[in-house]
Amino acid sequence: MIYIGLLVCDFRPELFSFLAQQLQSADVLTSHRIFMILFRTLKELSTKRLTADQRTFAEISSHLFEFCWRLWQSDIQTILHGFSTISQSYGSSAVEQHHDDLYLTCERWLFCLKIICQLVISGFQSDAKCIQEIRPVKEVSPVLLNAAQSFLPYYTSFQSRHPKFWDFIKKACTKLMKVLVAIQQRHPYSFGDTCVLQPVLNFCLNKITDPEPDVLSFAQFLIKCMVMVKSVLECKEYKPSLTGRVMDENSVTLEQMKKNNSNAVAGVLTSLLPKERIVLLCNILIRRYFVLNSSDLEEWYENSEAFHHEQDMVQWTEKLRPCAEALYIVLFENHSQLLAPIVVSILQEAMNGCPTSVTEITPGLLLKNAAYGAAAYVYYELSNYLSFKDWFDGALSLELSNDHPNMRIIHRKVALILGQWVSEIKNDTKRPVYCALIRLLQDKDLSVRLAACRSLCLHVEDASFSEKDFSDLLPVCWVSCFNLVKEVQEFDSKVQVLNLISVLLGHVNEVIPYANNLMQFFQMVWEESSGESLLQIQLLIALRNFVVALGYQSPSCYAMLLPILQKGIDINGPDELNLLEDSMLLWEATISHAPTMVPQLLAYFPCLVEILERNFDQLQVAVDITEGYIILGGREFLSMHASSVARLLDLIVGNVNDRGVLSTLPVIDILIQCFPTEVPPLISSTLQKLVVICLCGGDDKDPSKTAVKASSAAILARIWVMNTNYLAQLTSEPSLSSLLQQTGVAIEDNILLCLVDIWLDKVDNVSSHQKKTFGLALSIILTLRLPQVLDKLDQILSVCTSVILGGTDDLSEEVSSGDAMSSSRIHGEDSLPSKELRRRQIKLSDPINQLSLENSVRENLQTCSALHGESFNSAMARMHPASFAQLKQALKMP
Repeated sequence: MIYIGLLVCDFRPELFSFLAQQLQSADVLTSHRIFMILFRTLKELSTKRLTADQRTFAEISSHLFEFCWRLWQSDIQTILHGFSTISQSYGSSAVEQHHDDLYLTCERWLFCLKIICQLVISGFQSDAKCIQEIRPVKEVSPVLLNAAQSFLPYYTSFQSRHPKFWDFIKKACTKLMKVLVAIQQRHPYSFGDTCVLQPVLNFCLNKITDPEPDVLSFAQFLIKCMVMVKSVLECKEYKPSLTGRVMDENSVTLEQMKKNNSNAVAGVLTSLLPKERIVLLCNILIRRYFVLNSSDLEEWYENSEAFHHEQDMVQWTEKLRPCAEALYIVLFENHSQLLAPIVVSILQEAMNGCPTSVTEITPGLLLKNAAYGAAAYVYYELSNYLSFKDWFDGALSLELSNDHPNMRIIHRKVALILGQWVSEIKNDTKRPVYCALIRLLQDKDLSVRLAACRSLCLHVEDASFSEKDFSDLLPVCWVSCFNLVKEVQEFDSKVQVLNLISVLLGHVNEVIPYANNLMQFFQMVWEESSGESLLQIQLLIALRNFVVALGYQSPSCYAMLLPILQKGIDINGPDELNLLEDSMLLWEATISHAPTMVPQLLAYFPCLVEILERNFDQLQVAVDITEGYIILGGREFLSMHASSVARLLDLIVGNVNDRGVLSTLPVIDILIQCFPTEVPPLISSTLQKLVVICLCGGDDKDPSKTAVKASSAAILARIWVMNTNYLAQLTSEPSLSSLLQQTGVAIEDNILLCLVDIWLDKVDNVSSHQKKTFGLALSIILTLRLPQVLDKLDQILSVCTSVILGGTDDLSEEVSSGDAMSSSRIHGEDSLPSKELRRRQIKLSDPINQLSLENSVRENLQTCSALHGESFNSAMARMHPASFAQLKQALKMP
């Protein structure tokens, strides 16, 4: 391992040349060890993504490939000769003495195969990008296929007599196919050459549709064949281009080369997959691979819960039936017009051959189960050929009324169909389908109940979900979910049921009658989920929906909720990385829907500062939570957490991007509105940063910077209106001048007058409410005993006039930084969260709304006249007559 580390940390291509030379004179055991080191080192190096590292890997490939490839070919001849000898000389002690050496050669051959795969995959840029033929692909791929073909005959003969070599055969055949798939996905165009694609795809299709008995029992190999066919069928580089040719053929573009290659491969595929072969493959997949066998049924009866997850939730590349289903779906997507009638005919044949009254497990019933699955997976196309209502009324509903134990096979697939076909279930069929799913949710078989659970989830989430048709089913649905969680054992099952509960909470209104039962359920799940972060995440999502659904009555669940929330937002907790995001969303929902602040919630706020001190990943939610505390906690919150608020705002402004600042500014604004006297001195550091933002340039061509500058200027204008003396003091502080110098802002004038220029410049970039704030601030500027005020008099009066005449009645556009997201999205305007209602009340009671800009301008003009005398009159005389006329109109002057 030390040697590997040295190669990885400070490797040079010549080291690999040296290893290759050593291999030429090494015995089998030594070379086996060298190959093991090489493989592990190359595997590590292949993960490096820097251009220089990839160039070096390409150089390594040029040093190693030829030697490894020759040795691999030599070894396979030795192995095949040895296998031939073994199979012809069973029981010979002389032959068995050489087994160990042969097995070492087999091991070395496998390492060598893995190295060749690494060299071909990572040693060359993907030909999908460079559009250059990768020579080793054509050289290697046919030989790998031949190797697999040569090994397969020994699969059955070695199974009982030579288990060690039988195990090697399994590894070798599956690895060979896996390497071919990897090469195809990395270098699709080179692999698409007729000499490669044709024999490989032919071989795989033949093994799938007409396998020898020994191959039929070799599930992992069949899976790899299916994976290969699926990879080819869904490869975007093999889709023919529908665009025309480039007219100037002397300068073929890279894109045109891709199109040419794609069209060429598409032609190969068309010849390999005529309609007859496509139909055959579809039939074989449904009639052979979809059909449950005796082993499947035995597994189901022994542990129905495990069977459900193995069939529906495992990686599709691990089990034969899920793999066949995945291949079928891709095949159907590519040839839907051809295959839709075929699938419908198989379905009708299966239903005719097995009436709804049949309960014996016959080949007919198993075929119907397979056909139901095939119809479920491709609902989006079959709906043109099959009426769901007729199917449901004429067969599915009748089968659900049959409670024979064997009918669990059909019931589970009907549950799948009801979920997959949700978009085709129209109004008159919704109610019966809901009832059917609730009945399936109470089935005796766990596999059926879990399938129903998933399908019910799809219905509740559907845009056309009818709560009216479902509401009276809610009581039994809740009870069924609670019972199901108690009965299941596997983690995935609990997550699935909890997801349904969460979805129900997010989409139905009748939650309060079941609140006590839900609280007991959530408490139980939390206590049992220790260490299971995925389950806890699902629980946090469900709790958030629960809090939203309870609305003003959410405090009734605090005894259960708040301890869970406290653990979730503890950055020192063991599951902080996994739970923090969803815990903060739950925190935001809790604050938004709390009718009053409670001491426990009030005590949590410092955690927010700790979270942001670590990083800004949850900034938006943190801002929403802060706004909630300000609105809900009021003066009590500020008196208790003033320093934390100041620290939090200072932490954000100046350290996040424009989008982050823009989301935070409304919170600062509402904080100052609520506490105009107390807050500005408290957050002076943050306000100084806002002054810097306003006076910095560079926003002319950047809308986000313009928005930040305009909103910052509006906050400073509010302070000038509501706490004039403080802003005058702030703009004259030496620390602000020093900060401006540090940031490279040159100030030649009074800082306050510089802000006036910003108010004048950005008035068109703010809401009408903020325009009024600008107007009020500018009118107060008229009362300053500064000669520069007269230089700006025309502009100030022009802005004030336009604001007065334009009106300020668009309070509806004043939204919170978080959009009041979370909460009213489901239950509508009638159940707005308390935070949103309070926020609207605060906006309506804004002192800015109570002030008259018209009166302010009139009074302050008189003050300005008294201060400046004849200079004022001269400045007014310079106004354009039209502007003066508008001013008189705005101020209702005679």
